[in-house]
Amino acid sequence: MSALIDVSRAERVQILRIIRPERKNALTGAMYRALSDALEASEASSEIATQVILGSNGVFSAGNDIADFLATAQGEAGLGADVLRFIQLLPVLDKPLLAGVDGPAVGVGTTLLLHCDLVYASPAAIFSTPFLDLGLVPEAASSLLMPRLMGHVRAFEMLALGEPFSAERALQSGLINGIVPADRLEDVVIAAAVRLANKPPEALRLARRLLKADPGATRARIDEEAALFSERLRSPEAVAAFQAFLGKRGPRTGM
Repeated sequence: MSALIDVSRAERVQILRIIRPERKNALTGAMYRALSDALEASEASSEIATQVILGSNGVFSAGNDIADFLATAQGEAGLGADVLRFIQLLPVLDKPLLAGVDGPAVGVGTTLLLHCDLVYASPAAIFSTPFLDLGLVPEAASSLLMPRLMGHVRAFEMLALGEPFSAERALQSGLINGIVPADRLEDVVIAAAVRLANKPPEALRLARRLLKADPGATRARIDEEAALFSERLRSPEAVAAFQAFLGKRGPRTGM
C-alpha cells in the first residue's frame, strides 16, 4: 500500500484519502495501485459496505502526474497498467462509491467522479479536464458518461474546450449532489456513506445495479479511450505540451 494513500474505517465505511501535498495530490502508478488494492479488498470484505474517496490539504487531486506522462512519451513505459486497472475497476464495483471534493479536481480527479454514486463538494472545488490542451483524449469513459449526465454541449465545454466548472456549475450540471462548507465536507460525505451502509445490502446492490449504466458498454469505452490515449501520449504535440507544462510549472501538478 502506498503511504500516499491513507486507508481508514468509520463504522462499515472504508475511507481512501489521497495525501501528496507537495504535488497537489497528483497520482502516480503506485498510488493508482494502492487505490485499486483497497477498492478490491473492500469489495471482498463483508465488514465494509460503502467506500469514500477524499483529498487532503484543500486539494482533491491534480490528476495524473505529468512527469509520468512524459516518461511514457519517451518510451520508458506504456499507458500504466496501474492506471488502466484503476479506471477499469470503477464501473464494476458492487458497493457504493462516494467522494468529497475540496479544491482542484483535475483530469482523472474529475472523471472518476462519474463513477461515484454520491459526490459532495466545498465552495472552493474546481473541476477541470484539460486533456486536449495536453494533446490527449478523454479517459475513464468520460466521453460516454459525461454527455449522458450533463448533455453534449456541457460535456463538450468541459472535455474539449477545457472550461473549468465551479462547484455551483458542477451542481447545476448534475456532477455533484451538493455544496457544503469545507469544514463539514468530510462529515457530510461519511454520514451519507454510513446511511447507505445501514440499508439492506442485497437490496442496495440490486438498486445500484439497476441505476448504473451498463458496465459492459462503459468498459468498452474505457478500452477504446485507452487505446487512443496511448497513441496520443507519444504524439509530437503531446510531448511538446508535457515539456512546456513541466518547464513552466515544474513537476508539481498533473491532470
